[in-house]
Amino acid sequence: MSSRKKNPPPALGGVRAAPTAWQRFKRRMLLLFTALSLLAALAGTALVGFYVELAQQYDLQALGQMPERTQVLDHRGELLGTMHGENRIVVPTAEISPFFIKALLAREDSRFYDHGGVDYIGVLRAALRNVRDGRVVQGASTLTMQLARNSYPQLSAKSFHRKFLEVMLARRIEAQFSKEQILELYMNRIFFGAGVYGIQRAAQIYFGKNAADLSLGEAAMIAGIIRGPMRFSPFRNYEGAVRERNTVLKRMLELGVIGAEEELQARYEEPVMRAQPVFVFQGDWALDSVRRDLDRLLEEREIQEGGLVVHTTLNRDLQRAAESAVEARLREIEKQPGYRHRSKATFDQGWDGVSEVTSTPYLQAALSVIDNHNGGVLAVIGGRDYRQSKFNRASMGRRQIGSTIKPFVYAAALQKGMLPGTLVEDAPLRRGEIDGAYSGWSPQNSDGRFLGPLPWSQGLVQSRNTVSVRVGNVAGLESLQELLSNAGFSEEGKPNPQWYIGNFSGNARELASAFSVFANDGLRRRPFLISKITDKAGNTLYEDSALEVEVMAPGVAQLMRRTLSEVLEDGTAAALRSQHDFKEIAGGKTGTTNDFRDAWFAGYTTRFSAAVWVGLDQPASIMQGGFGARLALPIWADVAKQAVSLGFASDSAPAGLPTRAANLCRLSSALATASCQAQGCAYRDELPLPMIPAHSCPVHGGGAVSSARRPLAPQGEGGIMQRLRGWFSR
Repeated sequence: MSSRKKNPPPALGGVRAAPTAWQRFKRRMLLLFTALSLLAALAGTALVGFYVELAQQYDLQALGQMPERTQVLDHRGELLGTMHGENRIVVPTAEISPFFIKALLAREDSRFYDHGGVDYIGVLRAALRNVRDGRVVQGASTLTMQLARNSYPQLSAKSFHRKFLEVMLARRIEAQFSKEQILELYMNRIFFGAGVYGIQRAAQIYFGKNAADLSLGEAAMIAGIIRGPMRFSPFRNYEGAVRERNTVLKRMLELGVIGAEEELQARYEEPVMRAQPVFVFQGDWALDSVRRDLDRLLEEREIQEGGLVVHTTLNRDLQRAAESAVEARLREIEKQPGYRHRSKATFDQGWDGVSEVTSTPYLQAALSVIDNHNGGVLAVIGGRDYRQSKFNRASMGRRQIGSTIKPFVYAAALQKGMLPGTLVEDAPLRRGEIDGAYSGWSPQNSDGRFLGPLPWSQGLVQSRNTVSVRVGNVAGLESLQELLSNAGFSEEGKPNPQWYIGNFSGNARELASAFSVFANDGLRRRPFLISKITDKAGNTLYEDSALEVEVMAPGVAQLMRRTLSEVLEDGTAAALRSQHDFKEIAGGKTGTTNDFRDAWFAGYTTRFSAAVWVGLDQPASIMQGGFGARLALPIWADVAKQAVSLGFASDSAPAGLPTRAANLCRLSSALATASCQAQGCAYRDELPLPMIPAHSCPVHGGGAVSSARRPLAPQGEGGIMQRLRGWFSR
């Protein structure tokens, strides 16, 4: 038989043959592909759902919340400076040059009006370009995506997560806002380099004009900055900025939004730049004081959003004049032969221009000027150079105030019934004479002399320490402490007799406010800096209301004015009249602490009060003979004269209370009797009616002397000294 290959038997009953291995492999691959595709679709759907849900958590109201700088105005509405927020002014699209809008769209998103937040054509084009060049040279972010990225700080990090979220946010933004709204938000939010945000400020900073007035070339240059604000800022890289401008112009020509002639003219236009602004921290002690008060008045959120208008009581011209006066006078002191400390000029030579100094080695000063009418702070100087030391010595520093405390010591004694003509010993203190004084305490006078019995008023005019201590002893520490607290001093130490001569801490702001009491008939009006705060819409967020407290009776203030005016005529501050030719109705007091460590002058006119401190950050003797009249008073005089020239001239002299002449006893401060007159202790004085004693002298007895009679002059010091000792030791 011949050999033949047999065919397989036919399938029985229509049963199909089993699939081959290849067929089984293809089938498995198809199933796997289908499963993977389904899983990918499910994963993609889940991913999209996740980012859609995540995008829903972002508040789209944040798109319009663009922090603007808060403006600080002086009392006339003059701009003092800005703070908080960002350097931005929000403007509507109608106030932006059409050239800039065209340049922006050509540069950043030419298909802006054709996509829904994501330009898929642009994405494909960018991908192909990046693949071709082998690196990322082109992005695909639309204006809407950039707006999302710049509106939420969480989207600053570069990652796929951020990109996916940007896409979903962009689609959500496009669904809720019109194209015009998105464009306006973008143009006001975007960063343009040099610390500038928004097209309005960019136009002002770079070209000194409003956004509405930008030319084609200027608009193209600003649009060219966006992709590299630091690289293409014309202040930093002028040639690079011009190249970017030309690139934008070429793109605009390609898109047909400008003609060839316009492009050529703009390309050969020479940009006229403004002088580069100094982009450093803007501030001084006045603004620093405003900032601190603002922190107490508003919530943090309101402050950080910015865009506020803060109306202050400050006077810009007086503030600048005070800064100049302080620097000029301190430089004069540093040049004097007796000055041995490092000068500021020498320090400046070695300063790096950046580092802040905790404690400066050169002479410092502090000053505060307050409007007597309402308590508003007109000027504040916290030191010489805010860049080197931001510590505000006028409101935060505390130093011994020396003899500037004495008017309050004498006022406290007046309130106890002790009158200005009362004789007081200028002699060494005796053991046990002063309540609360430690054994052996015996302060000296600045001239090293003792002048014997002096009228109370002369003790203050000539700043005699022993007289002041004895007057203080009559007033009592509790009464003095209460008076000083009501006058605005915040010293928390336990009172002691050394307070009577100025071993008591304070600062220029407290002292100026306290001295205003004498000009205001005993009333102290709370010092303040901020009078009103309004938001962007003009709504009032805060408005100050004047607060005042009676510190001393009007009659006491009236007698203190009389005595403090004598300090300027014949006392320790006579140089204010004779050397500095200050002619206003005024009063004041010098102050000098031990070893000439602190020099003070505080004074008032009927219109304003001011206090000046001069000293070193690390307390040390300034110089031999560095009295308040020599170091602090000249600054006060310069500033006070400038204040008068700026419209803060004295009002007419205070009318005060009605007065009447009375015969008084120099020992008891009561109405003089015939015995007082016979003993040579009677004198005649004009007093406010409430200050005239109601009782006759209890020391000498007898009936009161008629006010029409003239008292006799004192008859010898010996007897009076003995009677004085008896009076003050009672």
